[in-house]
Amino acid sequence: MADNEVKMQRIAGHSEDRFLGSDVFESGGRNLPPPRRGGTVREDARDIDIYHQCDVVVIGGGPAGCAAAWAAAKAGADVTLVERYNHLGGLSTGGMVMWIDRMTDWQGNHVIQGFAREFIERMPADAVAGPPRIDWGSTDKGKAAYWGQRTTAFHGIVCWAPTIDPERMKLNNQEMLLEAGVRIVFHAWAARPLVEHGVAKGVIFESKAGRNALLAKVVIDTTGDGDMFARAGADFDTDIEEGDVHHSMNTGWVLGGVDMDRWIDWKVHNPDQLRQFMDRGREELGFFQTPYVSWRSDIALFLGPRQSGLSALDVDDMTEVEIRSHRLMEGHCHFFRKHAPGFDNAYSLQSGNQLGVRHTRRLAGIGRIERKDWANGVPAADEVGISPSLSPKFPVLSVPYGAIVPRSLDGLLVGGRHISCDANSHGFMREIPQCWMTGHAAGAAAAVAANRGVQPREVDVNEVRALLRSQGAHLSDDAAVAAAGQASVAAE
Repeated sequence: MADNEVKMQRIAGHSEDRFLGSDVFESGGRNLPPPRRGGTVREDARDIDIYHQCDVVVIGGGPAGCAAAWAAAKAGADVTLVERYNHLGGLSTGGMVMWIDRMTDWQGNHVIQGFAREFIERMPADAVAGPPRIDWGSTDKGKAAYWGQRTTAFHGIVCWAPTIDPERMKLNNQEMLLEAGVRIVFHAWAARPLVEHGVAKGVIFESKAGRNALLAKVVIDTTGDGDMFARAGADFDTDIEEGDVHHSMNTGWVLGGVDMDRWIDWKVHNPDQLRQFMDRGREELGFFQTPYVSWRSDIALFLGPRQSGLSALDVDDMTEVEIRSHRLMEGHCHFFRKHAPGFDNAYSLQSGNQLGVRHTRRLAGIGRIERKDWANGVPAADEVGISPSLSPKFPVLSVPYGAIVPRSLDGLLVGGRHISCDANSHGFMREIPQCWMTGHAAGAAAAVAANRGVQPREVDVNEVRALLRSQGAHLSDDAAVAAAGQASVAAE
């Protein structure tokens, strides 16, 4: 890559508490000239046809959106899901983020269940790669070393963090939602929410048929970027942790025809040669990334190089990342085929059709997940989910219902990476299992709100918890949650 094309500065992308440590690259060079901005045009006012009316509309069919639609429909709600692509699964499928982060705590207990567990258990056995159940929580050095090279053991502990075939995940999502009775609308971009007197009433979406309206009792924003709540006027946060991988972007890709076992054996036993290999890659390609395993030993997964200093809310920045990433895919393929053991017959197989976005907006909710609470080990008084913690020095993290409810906007809930949390907590609350978990909670709460004829902020969280538990979610004991509520009231 030419020097005048990319000027980059390597900044640290990991710490003792981060997984899959990686360089993050900040680039100054651009491939396209800036657009000729300026002035305005007036869009004609017009009446818009109503496409459908339902109880719950879910905007975005990623992990959170699929879980939300499934949960609400299973609870008896009439649900419609609007998805801009031709498939479901979001970044887990179209973004090639087929590595699913930990769903177990550091003792091997399965804490993210519900939709997530049913989804994985429905997958064909040959589509899922990960440690057997008996090894979850194991500290055996041999097992931890083996699975650590396969992205499912961290801090010397084997976890449940499988890698799954993205194409069959697309089908699995689709069939689970259809079986639950969800109306799916593919190839449709939700343009803006319909809001009356501070209450979301539905959305306007664009498709080949033009603009249509979709009315609902509850809107669930699972766009990942908070597009609906932001355009509806809800408050949100955008601060980030500088130098952290969790705000960077990239397009993922996979190479076929490889021997990942041979590659792993070489890099483990030749650390000095690996460092030389990495230095050469950075020198020749500028941006450089080593591969992760996939669900097959003959396919290598690349989730980078991560690029910072660019915004996923800016169409020019997003275009820039795509241009670089597709060049890098081909550059990496040639470099690895020439220099890397196990890549002699590698070829470019597929790139993600969705940009790998990690952070844009985070809801400002009536509750919030914060770094200061990681160590307290006390369930939230309005708990609707439990997340594994970032490292063994922290207990599991209780997720409050308030983290998915806007402070002032009614008629809307959120699920996924844009829930209400601080920048530190976002680093792991944005992962796919956590998106499944918060989406599941949003879908259950939306069904309760629609059924009771109340606003989402007014639902009985105990009813939501009972519904979540009936759908297989793992939650803290009711008595512990009640005690936390009483302590909170006493503190006030």
